[in-house]
This record gives sequence, structure tokens and C-alpha cells, in this order.
Amino acid sequence: MAVKSAAKKNISLVKSLHNHFTQDDLLQQYETMMTLRRFQEKVGSLYQQGYMGGFCHLYIGQEAVVTGAKAASKEGDDFITTYRCHAHAAISGISMEEILGELMGRSTGISKGKGGSMHMFDPEKHFWGGHGIVGGNVPLATGMAFAAKYREEDRVTLCFFGDGAADSGAMFESFNMAALWKLPVLYIIENNHFSMGTAKERHAAGEFYKRGEPFGIPGQKVDGMDFFAVYEAVSEACEHIRAGKGPILLEMDTYRYKGHSMSDPAKYRKREDVDTIKKQRDPIQRLSQVLAEEYKVKEDVFKEVDKKAKQRVAEAVEVALDAPKADMAELYTDIIQENKEGE
Repeated sequence: MAVKSAAKKNISLVKSLHNHFTQDDLLQQYETMMTLRRFQEKVGSLYQQGYMGGFCHLYIGQEAVVTGAKAASKEGDDFITTYRCHAHAAISGISMEEILGELMGRSTGISKGKGGSMHMFDPEKHFWGGHGIVGGNVPLATGMAFAAKYREEDRVTLCFFGDGAADSGAMFESFNMAALWKLPVLYIIENNHFSMGTAKERHAAGEFYKRGEPFGIPGQKVDGMDFFAVYEAVSEACEHIRAGKGPILLEMDTYRYKGHSMSDPAKYRKREDVDTIKKQRDPIQRLSQVLAEEYKVKEDVFKEVDKKAKQRVAEAVEVALDAPKADMAELYTDIIQENKEGE
């Protein structure tokens, strides 16, 4: 897979996907991204108001990556990510009520209120976390892909992790095994340019998408702020993987608008830098521009979608706030596997 400049080919890419996406299809993707944005903004507000504790990592600015990847995947494909997991959980079908419940330590949370921001799971929806250890999900994803191949299941494991995790030794060990056994795994580096507060140029040598080359893993750098570029790259990668040709590595060039976590004031970058990215590359605005120019969608439609997204978030917040707090007894459940007598 050759490295492609999504910015240069975006116009032709949009046109080539016209036959695949109807106006309603794209409006649905736009609504998904807008809802994720409004949801994360509300989470940040609720955190500041004291409704949540512990760590909290927002996904604002990176919505095109997970939305495009989900649109390109198939039912039954597995998603696994790191601690910046709210959007990945939501895109997998976990409700905002369950996510907010988890964030607020409520009994209605997807992990019964005891996992918090970083640890959300729902195997039935093929979402496997939510992992607080930097890079810890990469070998897990590799093992999941091994299981899928061993069982002869038509399933791709999509493994998301950040540029900081791309420096971990476990990643390279995973690459070796995945390439050796041609495992059905798609590694997606969400390069938002800062490993916590350290710029990519100061913590990582070389190019991320080339890190699989010593193992024979094809790599591609993708405009992670463009829904169409993400969709095309993930579609091609999954096709390659399903054909039994082994893993693929995609580097999504994206950007987070907020700090690493809610406790990070992000003083290591200038406000003007963030504003420039918002103005020139915001993924939601770029998709709305395509809808307006290519599909002739009117401004009133976008306003209605935004209104709907805010209302949906507000309803979820109300449900979560009314839910009971997690019972202290839950601390002692799901700790060990207890076999029934006779098993």
C-alpha cells in the first residue's frame, strides 16, 4: 500500500465515493461525528463541575478516525483501544447513558461504575476496551486476531493507539508475531502529535507508518481529519487483511483540541496553533463542506443535526444523573472466576 496524500486527492476521492455514499448516508456520518463532539464537550463540562473524578481523556478533534473506521468495518469486527475510549465505545454501540454512568460511578455504567473513564468494555458489541496501560492493548489485539484466525472466523481486529504508545516495545513484539502468522489485525496509530505533553518530534524518530516495514507490514499515512480518507484507507486495509495477506499499519494524522487529560492545561502549545487546525482541518466542518458543495445540503439541515445532537446528549445526562451510585459491594464482584460445583 503506497503512501497517499489525502489532501491532494480529496476532490477526486469524494467523487469516487459518490456511488457508495448517498446524501442520507453522509448525513448520518455527519450526525455521528457531531454527536460525538457535543458528547465529549459535555463530558468535559461535567468533569469541571465535579460530577466525575479520576482521569478523563477527551477525543475532541479526532472524530473522523473512529467514525470512518467504523463505517469501513463489518459487523462482528473487533475494536480495542487505549484510555481515550469514549468515542470508540459509543461508535461500537454502547449508549451514552451507559458511558456517562460509568464516568460518574453509577450502577448503570457499562462496567457497573467501577471502571471509570479508561475502562469500558462490551464484548457482546465487539468492543474490548478501554485500557489504561500505554500500549497495553496492542498485544491483546494481536492475541484476539490470533484467536480469530485459529477459529477460522471472518473477523478483523481494529487496534487503535496513540503516537506515545507507538514507542512501546510491546508494539514491535506484536508486529513480529502478527506478520509471522499473517494475523487479521489492523493497527491504527492515532497520531495527534503529542505524547501527553511531548511533541512527536521530541519523542519519536522516523515515520510511524514505516515502523512495520522491518516485519513486512505495509504502512500508510492517512489524513485522519478527513472522513473519506479514513474510510478509503481502512476499507482497503480490511480487504487486504480478509484476503489472508496479513496485518496493515495505518498512521492517522489527526489532532486533539484539548489537553492530554482534563488535568492538562496544554501550555506546551500555542492557542493559535489549535485555532489554525480548527479553521483549516476540522473533520466535522470538512464533511459539512462536502455535503454543502457536492450534495447541496442547506445550512438549516446542519443546524437541525446539531440541535438533535445536543438534545440527545442532554437526555443521556439526565438519565445518568438520576441513576444510583455504584454499590460498594460491586468492589468484590468480577474479581476471580468461580467454578460451580461439579464443573
